[in-house]
Amino acid sequence: EVQLVESGGGSVQAGGSLRLSCTASGFTFDDSSMGWYRQAPGNVCELVSTMRTDGSTSYVDSVKGRFTISQDNAKNTVYLQMNSLKPEDTAVYYCAPGAGGGWYACLDPTFGYWGQGTQVTVSS
Repeated sequence: EVQLVESGGGSVQAGGSLRLSCTASGFTFDDSSMGWYRQAPGNVCELVSTMRTDGSTSYVDSVKGRFTISQDNAKNTVYLQMNSLKPEDTAVYYCAPGAGGGWYACLDPTFGYWGQGTQVTVSS
């Protein structure tokens, strides 16, 4: 069974850094693209960053230059290094594998294996 466990969240002041981890099991991680999502207060939910199997990455405009996604296939883990954090980065962060060459919508119930997420709180 697919399992995704996110960790590394916490409370930081604006300008601080955190590194999120997502450890996966139950599917072939090496063959999977991975994405990080976040759900902010008010339920705004978005795909924040992706990494494809060819190593290509993408970022939502609001985090470009501040966040970096990386993947360790030996550990079945995808990371999100978050620097220069802003209060608007406050959210619960989730990870998920890609879906048929694309990406699930944020917290799409058709993907039945969302993890518990990890809370990131940035204070001003």
